[in-house]
Amino acid sequence: MCFKAKRLFGLALGPVLMLLSAVALAAGGEVSQVNMTPGVTEVGKEIYNLHMLILWICVVIGVGVFGVMFYSIYAHRKSKGHEPATFHESTKVEIAWTVIPFFILIGMAFPATSTLLKIYDNDDAEMDVLVTGYQWKWKYEYLNEQGENVSFFSNLRTSQSEIYNVEDKGEHYLLEVDEPLVLPADTKVRFLVTANDVIHSWWVPELAVKKDAVPGFINEAWTRTAQEGVFRGQCAELCGKDHGFMPIVVNVVSEDEYAQWLDTKQAEAAQIKELMAQTFSMDELMERGKAVYERNCLACHGGGGEGGVGTAIAGSAIATGALPGHLEIGVNGVPGTAMQAFGGQLNDVDMAAVITYQRNAFGNNMGDMVQPIDVFNFKKG
Repeated sequence: MCFKAKRLFGLALGPVLMLLSAVALAAGGEVSQVNMTPGVTEVGKEIYNLHMLILWICVVIGVGVFGVMFYSIYAHRKSKGHEPATFHESTKVEIAWTVIPFFILIGMAFPATSTLLKIYDNDDAEMDVLVTGYQWKWKYEYLNEQGENVSFFSNLRTSQSEIYNVEDKGEHYLLEVDEPLVLPADTKVRFLVTANDVIHSWWVPELAVKKDAVPGFINEAWTRTAQEGVFRGQCAELCGKDHGFMPIVVNVVSEDEYAQWLDTKQAEAAQIKELMAQTFSMDELMERGKAVYERNCLACHGGGGEGGVGTAIAGSAIATGALPGHLEIGVNGVPGTAMQAFGGQLNDVDMAAVITYQRNAFGNNMGDMVQPIDVFNFKKG
């Protein structure tokens, strides 16, 4: 086979594989799941339509190229007495297979460009949400005037017993969180996406949003859908060993339901401010600290403080040592390790509670308490 024939075969192989995929798509519902989904946004549906248009163009090209190739092989086979041609090039053929693909690409460029312009049209957004990736969680901050002071972290809710096969895996295994992002329906929402540590990627297929979260940079994306519901996604960038434990859940609700949720969140923020001025008992700190520990620390330090990915809490020099050193680790983390700086992730009440819990649980029994004002003064100092 001459070089040009080999190249022609290689160029046609991709479209033929696409043709086989297209045939598989028509075979049934379960098989068709390998294809893209249209999603619930207008842009998402347009992306899907563009995808299918390009796919069928490639299928037609593949059928045409392979049809000519197989006909030539069959009709001009040696057994029929055909002798190979001695020419090496044809100006007409060279012009044809240069000009025809050129016009095909131009024709494909028009719908692709139109769709891209809509994807990157972030203007006239009705609300803004700052999305920050952490190892391994997401932080959401509502930047519009109505959502002032509303920010929270969204953590994986799947239990360790499911992850380690102690219990059966649930319906939304590794795709459930403790705090979903809540958005109003039929509202253009602009996402400002960044990261605190390494590169992440915020991806929700049904909302037609996939944007890299890069430390030091802010990327923009947007979505709008009139369909209410729960839409799930994941971090789509390999961001570390627990990359698979970083799900995204977006609840799209009615305007009234969103307003009620926003009022609740603002009330919680106001309550935290009030709690900052209070002094808590040991029992109150231990109860709150246990909940904070199980939500933020258990995956690395173990349910009994025995350690694992992270160092042990039980009997550790930090948890049984001087209090300022323990606060330093909790607030500022340990650079170069998996121990993150939780000073910006936990409010002062939760930080005081979890430090108190670590110093008095797992047999440490230090007997000392940390109050929110102590954390505040430590940060300030």
